[in-house]
Amino acid sequence: MYNFSPSSEQKEMIEKATAFMEEYVYPNEKHMVPHRGLPQEILQPLQQKAKDMGLWAAHMPKEAGGAGLGLVSLALLSEVVGRSPIGPYIFGSMAPDAGNSEILWHSGTEEQKCKYLYPLVNGDIRSCFAMTEPEVSGSDPRFLQATAVLDGDEWVINAHKWFTTGAVGSSFSIVVAKTDPDAPLHKQFSLFIVEHDNPGFEIVREIPVIGDHFTGGHCEVRYTNCRVPKENVLGPRGEGFKLAQLRLGTGRITHAMRWIGIAKRSLDLMIGYALKRETRGKRLAGYQTIQNFIADSTVEIEAFRLMTLKAAWMMDTGKETRKEISAIKFFGAQVLHNVIDRAIQVHGALGVTGDTPLEGFYREARTARIYDGPDEVHRMVVARSMIKEFEQNMEGDLCDQKY
Repeated sequence: MYNFSPSSEQKEMIEKATAFMEEYVYPNEKHMVPHRGLPQEILQPLQQKAKDMGLWAAHMPKEAGGAGLGLVSLALLSEVVGRSPIGPYIFGSMAPDAGNSEILWHSGTEEQKCKYLYPLVNGDIRSCFAMTEPEVSGSDPRFLQATAVLDGDEWVINAHKWFTTGAVGSSFSIVVAKTDPDAPLHKQFSLFIVEHDNPGFEIVREIPVIGDHFTGGHCEVRYTNCRVPKENVLGPRGEGFKLAQLRLGTGRITHAMRWIGIAKRSLDLMIGYALKRETRGKRLAGYQTIQNFIADSTVEIEAFRLMTLKAAWMMDTGKETRKEISAIKFFGAQVLHNVIDRAIQVHGALGVTGDTPLEGFYREARTARIYDGPDEVHRMVVARSMIKEFEQNMEGDLCDQKY
């Protein structure tokens, strides 16, 4: 039978995280600096409290310095932590560091783990992931133009990247570059670790974008004749795309659950304001339009939440989840936008000011339909998967089907 009840351990985790958010996280949101996050003198003591509580870096196994939660527990925690834009930083689970640490854990050498992974998981340094390029479509990475050429004991990397999230203040990049141009397309690329004190590394600019919650900005960067030791390749040569997938599946689960946290907080704000604001002699909550906003938001959030937890459970049990991950990505991005939009509408003019977190949520939500693959690509994945499944299960010719 299906069981939708969290375990006693999960209940305790949720209660501890919720209380922590109320006491330490929400009150410190006012100190957040756009594209820079919390000042270190505020952030580091809060991170230590999360470590002491045993919920630090929940996406990583204990032997790597994390909490060692399964994906379902990680999803439930992300739902709570994600209610605030500073929550993931305080709990050590923010992209792109979370995804980079997973790649390093699964494919890094022991030397790479000691030098990059353990300081990253501990929160001593930050990192970024350099994949997207301005000259080619981000939805089809097979045609990336970055190159890495082996010259003796060094790789020489030349690349022009942008939307490299978190580059300002980070210590190293994981760079996707072409190493084998004559191989099949999916085997042409490899991953490289590039330290940011390398003379060939340059942050061209911090790109102005909608939203301001990501520490380190979204940057245009160049790697010009950037020489790195031969041992800085991550995993087997030509396995770049395969390794990059390690960060996407789990990352999309945690993205989705954080979105649920944001949507739920927006719904709470919507209901709270509707109960206290009066117009034309009665509270907003008494009007059918507002009730419809609340009902639609509640149902959409719950549908999105159950879809995401199912995908997490499937990943925990080793099942194929490509279709499910794509489904929650485009469906969840739309739910996130819808709920925040309704909450702003209920707040009226107040909703578009900085006096509530809603306007910041709204700006960040628009990008959710683009990063980690645009909605259109994920819809294509779901549709193609369904068509293939139908064809495989179909008995007889299509033309013989009875209606």
